[in-house]
Amino acid sequence: MGYQDRGYYRSSSAFAPDWSAVSIVIGLNVAIWLLNFIGTAGLLPVRFSLNDVCALRSDLPQHLLTHFWQLLTYGFLHDGPSLVHPHPSSPMHLLFNMLTLWFFGREAEAILGRAEFLRFYCLSIVFAGIAWVVAARLGGQGGSLVGASGGVMAVLALFIWYHPHETLLLWGVLPVPAWALGVLYLVFDLQGAASGGDRVAHTAHLAGATFGLLYAWRGWSLEGLGRLPEWPFRLRPRMRVVRPDGDDHDATADRAATSDEVDRILAKISRSGEASLTPEERQTLTDVSRRLRERSR
Repeated sequence: MGYQDRGYYRSSSAFAPDWSAVSIVIGLNVAIWLLNFIGTAGLLPVRFSLNDVCALRSDLPQHLLTHFWQLLTYGFLHDGPSLVHPHPSSPMHLLFNMLTLWFFGREAEAILGRAEFLRFYCLSIVFAGIAWVVAARLGGQGGSLVGASGGVMAVLALFIWYHPHETLLLWGVLPVPAWALGVLYLVFDLQGAASGGDRVAHTAHLAGATFGLLYAWRGWSLEGLGRLPEWPFRLRPRMRVVRPDGDDHDATADRAATSDEVDRILAKISRSGEASLTPEERQTLTDVSRRLRERSR
């Protein structure tokens, strides 16, 4: 890993910004919502509604082999036009979810790292979707599900786990600790799930929050699901490192070894978050930081 991989390096290219995971998710949700309107408005050769094709259906178990992907795609759809079931749509569903993700997701990403955050977010959507399908089948209910609420609630639960006493402004006015906001959401969704009768997927909310809490409590790592490629998010300049020759070969080798170790630790933070570091790795970063400060005096 070269210096361009480190956090303090940012490419100046406007065509290859260093996107955060939260920005990627929000951008994708907004783009899909707009594409859904374009598709149903007849501005393309073929009229279509992504909500009709990619929403999670309650009868998924009967079509699991051909529609299993709906367990993920529904989480990137929101209230929008449909050709099969026309109804008035509003951007408020998308706006509320994306604002919540923006407020709490950035801190969650700082804890987990970009790649791990994306794995966590996508798996929480799948988990919430499975819970909703099971509840719908047990309750004899039909219909379909769209919305990122399951993933957003998992992010919120993760934030509350790590920052339970963080002061938040309820409705932008009333200061409350983060844990109190979590309790309010829990009571609201439990009441909604028990009573039913509205269009809110309370079961998916509860399942997403449960996944987020279990992930934080058990200290899970989803790295085994695979690494995400870097190329869609950042273009790296092609550079060659030239090491000087001379009598200080041993000192140069020591600096190179230290630099490689720092690169490895920084890559681990980016991949799995700062919480994944061992005491020895934290001490290495502390020692290197101290030497850099002394050298700059």
